[in-house]
Amino acid sequence: MPTNRWTIRAERAWVDGRFQPAQLTIADGLVAAIDAPVGAPRGAVQVPEDAVLLPGLVDSHVHVNEPGRTEWEGFRSATLAAAAGGITTLVDMPLNSIPPTTTVEALEIKRAAAGRKAHVDVGFWGGAVPENLGALGPVHEAGVFGFKCFLAPSGVDEFGHLDRDQLNAAMDEVAALGSRLIVHAEDPALLRGDERAHRHGEARPDGSLGRDYAAFLASRPPESEESAIDAVIAAARRTGGRAHILHLSDAASLPRIAAAKADGVDLTVETCPHYLTIRAEEIPDGASEFKCCPPIREAANQDRLWQGVVDGTIDAIVSDHSPSTIDMKRAGAGDFGLAWGGIAGLQVGLSAVWTEARARGIPFEALVPLFTTGPARVSGLEQAGLEQAALAHRGRIEVGAPAHLAVFGLDDALPIDARALQHRNRISAYDGKLLTGKVRRTWLRGQSVFDASEGGAGDAPWFRRPPAGRLLQRGTA
Repeated sequence: MPTNRWTIRAERAWVDGRFQPAQLTIADGLVAAIDAPVGAPRGAVQVPEDAVLLPGLVDSHVHVNEPGRTEWEGFRSATLAAAAGGITTLVDMPLNSIPPTTTVEALEIKRAAAGRKAHVDVGFWGGAVPENLGALGPVHEAGVFGFKCFLAPSGVDEFGHLDRDQLNAAMDEVAALGSRLIVHAEDPALLRGDERAHRHGEARPDGSLGRDYAAFLASRPPESEESAIDAVIAAARRTGGRAHILHLSDAASLPRIAAAKADGVDLTVETCPHYLTIRAEEIPDGASEFKCCPPIREAANQDRLWQGVVDGTIDAIVSDHSPSTIDMKRAGAGDFGLAWGGIAGLQVGLSAVWTEARARGIPFEALVPLFTTGPARVSGLEQAGLEQAALAHRGRIEVGAPAHLAVFGLDDALPIDARALQHRNRISAYDGKLLTGKVRRTWLRGQSVFDASEGGAGDAPWFRRPPAGRLLQRGTA
């Protein structure tokens, strides 16, 4: 008999790909039944009529950085921020931790660090770098969900980028393993100025670009993305392997991506909230909190990215949460070449995107798959082995799924104060913005891991609960 059984009811629950009235019975952390909301049991949780019940969100692109650079971000702070943003599953990138996740030994070190601190479920990407090509098999067998590579310098010495021949070698190996290659797609030959002035780059005197955002934007033109994406498509087409384009900022690449998909290339693509909600024309000079690579582009480009969201070319919206210390983020007093790049937005992505979508007349229903089943699919969570069969339910409310749930108030005002966010270093490109839509509660396997009514942090009961997250791995069954 179930030892922990309770009920939640909502007039608008995301079930079977649409909002509908539903009463969920939760038993031992799983969704045991979904019924019409008639005759509520005593003590049932009632979702208010002005809110919706969502499956826990999935974020397949998060840089946690622990161990080695835990002062940038750690598993406790990152997963608390995720829970506050309605995210119940995240997949950690293989850099910028030390060591990077390019060997089985490094993966075990990362898992040991995460296992004591994770407040949501965490999976791991492996890394494909020049030094481990030809030896990806053991890392794959150890359970990573795929392999990340850079086609331009990553900016950290321990994670080198692949040239075109190495890209093809990696794609051959990944295809043979039945894994996937996820690619930071910029062509270094088309980057202007010092290519070391990268999102993941260290502050170097010769990396200066000045405080002019337009100069930084010009240094990473859209052609660099287009050339690199063409190379990824060609490699995936040749091998039949699975490839994924990370953090697309260049909307001009969408037609080539759509055409490749139509031709049967096993290709997916993501974009990020900052590309959909912030415009280059709005970024002040010296505001290095907006620096990321590929860069935030102009309003006309953003309009075309939204078309890719609406027409289904874009498969997922993920944070690319890539924080650093405040000193690094503001290095060079706002010099876009010297400052560390990366947007710290793990906690506010859904609210930011919904604010922009609403202004454009795009329904909330169009966004839900991009934050749930989309990232679950591109990260391969649906390919879990029998020992973790519940992974196949990630991003869904259905019988047998883990009770990962979030309540989202569609009309709630959400003023952003970076000092009140949960990630470790309280600096954010969203600071000072007034967003619409707010996560009110989050449950992980039926246990409350965030409750806005309890307060933001400190003495809030949700903040003080012991970590309940699990470490996920790709199954081999």
